[in-house]
Amino acid sequence: MFPTGFSSPNPPAAAQEVRPATDGNTSSSSSCKKRKLNNSSNSNSEKEEFDSISSCTSSPSKNTSSSSSSVITTSSCSSSGVASSNHHLQKKLRFEDSVDFIGLDVKMAEESSSSSSPAASSQQQHQQQLKNKSLLISSVAVGHHANGLTKAASSTVSSFANSKPGSAKKLVIKNFKDKPKLPENYTDETWQKLKEAVEAIQNSTSIKYNLEELYQAVENLCSYKISANLYKQLRQICEDHIKAQIHQFREYPFFSSLPINHYFLNDFFMDSLDSVLFLKKIDKCWQDHCRQMIMIRSIFLFLDRTYVLQNSMLPSIWDMGLELFRTHIISDQKVQNKTIDGILLLIERERNGEAIDRSLLRSLLSMLSDLQIYQDSFEHRFLEETNRLYAAEGQRLMQEREVPEYLHHVNKRLEEEADRIITYLDQSTQKPLIATVEKQLLGEHLTAILQKGLNHLLDENRIHDLSLLYQLFSRVRGGVQVLLQHWIEYIKAFGSTIVINPEKDKTMVQELLDFKDKVDHIIDVCFLKNEKFVNAMKEAFETFINKRPNKPAELIAKYVDSKLRAGNKEATDEELEKMLDKIMIIFRFIYGKDVFEAFYKKDLAKRLLVGKSASVDAEKSMLSKLKHECGAAFTSKLEGMFKDMELSKDIMIQFKQYMQNQNVPGNIELTVNILTMGYWPTYVPMEVHLPPEMVKLQEIFKTFYLGKHSGRKLQWQSTLGHCVLKAEFKEGKKELQVSLFQTLVLLMFNEGEEFSLEEIKQATGIEDGELRRTLQSLACGKARVLTKSPKGKDVEDGDKFTCNDDFRHKLFRIKINQIQMKETVEEQASTTERVFQDRQYQIDAAIVRIMKMRKTLSHNLLVSEVYNQLKFPVKPADLKKRIESLIDRDYMERDKENPNQYNYIA
Repeated sequence: MFPTGFSSPNPPAAAQEVRPATDGNTSSSSSCKKRKLNNSSNSNSEKEEFDSISSCTSSPSKNTSSSSSSVITTSSCSSSGVASSNHHLQKKLRFEDSVDFIGLDVKMAEESSSSSSPAASSQQQHQQQLKNKSLLISSVAVGHHANGLTKAASSTVSSFANSKPGSAKKLVIKNFKDKPKLPENYTDETWQKLKEAVEAIQNSTSIKYNLEELYQAVENLCSYKISANLYKQLRQICEDHIKAQIHQFREYPFFSSLPINHYFLNDFFMDSLDSVLFLKKIDKCWQDHCRQMIMIRSIFLFLDRTYVLQNSMLPSIWDMGLELFRTHIISDQKVQNKTIDGILLLIERERNGEAIDRSLLRSLLSMLSDLQIYQDSFEHRFLEETNRLYAAEGQRLMQEREVPEYLHHVNKRLEEEADRIITYLDQSTQKPLIATVEKQLLGEHLTAILQKGLNHLLDENRIHDLSLLYQLFSRVRGGVQVLLQHWIEYIKAFGSTIVINPEKDKTMVQELLDFKDKVDHIIDVCFLKNEKFVNAMKEAFETFINKRPNKPAELIAKYVDSKLRAGNKEATDEELEKMLDKIMIIFRFIYGKDVFEAFYKKDLAKRLLVGKSASVDAEKSMLSKLKHECGAAFTSKLEGMFKDMELSKDIMIQFKQYMQNQNVPGNIELTVNILTMGYWPTYVPMEVHLPPEMVKLQEIFKTFYLGKHSGRKLQWQSTLGHCVLKAEFKEGKKELQVSLFQTLVLLMFNEGEEFSLEEIKQATGIEDGELRRTLQSLACGKARVLTKSPKGKDVEDGDKFTCNDDFRHKLFRIKINQIQMKETVEEQASTTERVFQDRQYQIDAAIVRIMKMRKTLSHNLLVSEVYNQLKFPVKPADLKKRIESLIDRDYMERDKENPNQYNYIA
């Protein structure tokens, strides 16, 4: 028989498996074998694999026969009895509480044929053994140890005498005869011990019994089908204790159920203090409850992991404790209301800048989350209070604060709420809480914020505040779109003030460049290069820059001219290149690019012919940019101008060689630029009276050039000529770089001392307006080579001029021909008129192309397609005039039945 007693508090042990020894000799020593059988079948043979054999020696027992026997266990072997845990086999067989005993009958048969010659029959014996070896398990004898008691049993082991080799050996182990029973009153006594322990835990007193002993007692009770009653009793004692706790909260004084912000100051302070004490009491009760349930569960862990786990309808011991606390404490309406009100009060105090006990809030909100009432009881009310608070705050602060201050306040509030979520609020509250703050502080005031402060922020270039504005508006649905709309309106309004005002014409282009740099920087830094803002900026620039037709294009061309002229020392080559890139960006927004081309070509011609170009590389760089932007057709004439200048250099080399062979007297050196009329601007020829020396040189060159290129016609353009004169003053010799008109005037003073305006005009043949400008540059400018009487800024009829012998200047070569670079009102008007005429031809060509393709078209469709093809703005009245002109010239006709329709005439 096995000894009866309490086992260790470990999980149930498995019964031991007993096997016979295969040794045929009756010896006091027997071997214990541990076998592992893996059966595999194939067409030829069956194989059995055996684990390693562990042997142990046992002494004969008084209760056993003289035959040898073996007991196979997971750890040790003994022939007298089993005292070790039978844990292993139970795990493998997965016993239920309803199973008490299972019989084990092991039959092992081994057959082998004997032979006098082992060597001759070894292979045959091996095959026969593989066929005959088998382990037949009919039943398993297990001393069920799951109830914590070692069951008394007797095993009858049949002994085997020595038999002949090859005879079968059989070991039979019979079932336990008696079922072990619990001692009398064991259940009641054990429960009393457990009850006392639970009450000691609940009352925070010392436990009389060893925890291991209590755990084992629970295990014993569970093993004898007392689990259900044990669970019920445990639930009841826990419920009684929790019910007793509610009285301390019901007797606690409650304050009014009015909203927190409705209290007077003194009442608010007293209720606030009272509420904090109440919350601390609730928190202590909760912490005590959690600690108690952890201790109780550790004692009843076996019950929790067996009976409760097998019954899915029953909550675990921990969940049972939560359920009881929720039902009897927190679900009490008064307790719950005061708890939630107290939590909300603390949060509002913190939002108002006071210091609170955050750990208390974290513990209480964690309690609500564990009890699964966080959302229903707290979150809904919390979000309502948050909505109310920030709605009032947003309305008040929008009236009191400027936009930058308000934005920083909103950002601070959002950071505070995010910190609350991390510190004590549940993560599920994050999305609705942040959405509430964003809606009340931002969403409700989007337009008001922008109307009140966006222009101010942009005007003062408040980069940090604009970044914060974009960041905050990005958080609100529709915020970026509203900001985008106001962004477009700002650019249009600010840009229009630059373009529309004629007083700003001198600084228009520079202001546009500065404004473009400013908005680009804001987009890159503040708006994070948002493509919507980039595209909106381009559209806005294109809108406002074309509100004033033609003028921006003209001024951009003149600005480029000022930067590419010689003497522009404001920028290095790299800076000039960057400036040209910026100019091209502004250029893209212009509709009237033909106006730019006309003025740019006129200014380029002057720079090339007068020798005022700062850098040929810069000129060609600008040309390549225009070609890339507008195509080869746009720059073909400009490129032709550069070709003419290159050809002229080659021609002048040949002319100098030609002059050396002519032996022409005089010291005048003539340089001529041959210009193709189709490439260059149209110049009105002006007949002037040149000195005989110049006329003679012109004739020589004409003879030279026509001799090489017969059939061509030369037309001299005196307005673009310039000379270098050597003059002697009292101070010394000087070289004067002057225009051809200035040259003709100055050469007169070699013949006389004083001349009147009328005399000079008659002698030179210069047109009156041009002559007045020329005399003004010589007598009223910085370098006054002539003296005018009477003195004055303007040249009037009757004015007389004399040579200024006392002329002084620090430079040896003095440039007085800047007047040639200045644009006259007549030049500007003629250039604009020429552009207008060119546009008429383009409109006519576009209409004819469309009608030739369509044959018949209505007026509205024709106008629409013409607008699509033209690259410059056209007024509807001008377009109608061109249609009438084409009808008069028989390119098209009105339909006889429908006057609003046109037919093409082939």
